Amino acid sequence: MKKYPKTVQCDDRGQLVIPRDIRSDLGIEEGTGFLMYTITKEGILLRKIDTPPLDLHKDILLEIEEKAEKLDLKKENIKKALKKYEKVREGNLELI
Repeated sequence: MKKYPKTVQCDDRGQLVIPRDIRSDLGIEEGTGFLMYTITKEGILLRKIDTPPLDLHKDILLEIEEKAEKLDLKKENIKKALKKYEKVREGNLELI
């Protein structure tokens, strides 16, 4: 893995491109899921996740539903996203 910083730019839709060598080093393919954390007001941290069945994430999903209001999420949108995910059974679980 390369130890030097990479510079990328955000486009008008808020999308970033992860450079090819980093994707290759980390095994990132289309549909790979990430957890996104904000680090105070300095930036973001992405953590690659595998996409096991949703039942393994029940505790996380419960916590999201409980904190939906604080996260400015509508519970019905969470449920729609879960149904869509269960139907497709691939990454791209888009709750936000």
